[in-house]
Parts: sequence; C-alpha cells; structure tokens
Amino acid sequence: MRKDRRLSDLKPGETGIVQGFVDAQLSIKLMEMGCLPGTAITYNFSAPLGGPICISIADYDLSLRRSEASSITIE
Repeated sequence: MRKDRRLSDLKPGETGIVQGFVDAQLSIKLMEMGCLPGTAITYNFSAPLGGPICISIADYDLSLRRSEASSITIE
C-alpha cells in the first residue's frame, strides 16, 4: 500500500507531478495559480522558522504557505 505524498514532503531540489488536492475549496485557488493536475512542480527552498516555501511551476516561481503545500498530493 502506497502512502500519498504531499508537496510539503519534498526536499529542496526535488520534483513531483501534481496528482490532486486534499481540500476542495483550496484546490480552486491553487489551480488558478497554475497547480493543475499533471503539471511538474519543483520544491526550490523554504523560508526559515516555518515560513512559506518557494516552488517552480509552469515556468514561474510561487510562494505557498506550508498548509497550502500539504494539501497538494504528488506522484
């Protein structure tokens, strides 16, 4: 049995493919920002002390709260 991985589980430099979302309401906001299922996503770095994370998706960088990142499932 395979556990779902979340974007927040990645380490800096790792890449994944957006599979889906855990939170239906938040998923609309994330899809408007380009986090569409099937899209490659790269975890760039995180801010210190639990701050936001920086990801690359669709040729641009995006900052997300850790709670937002944990609602994105990846493969």
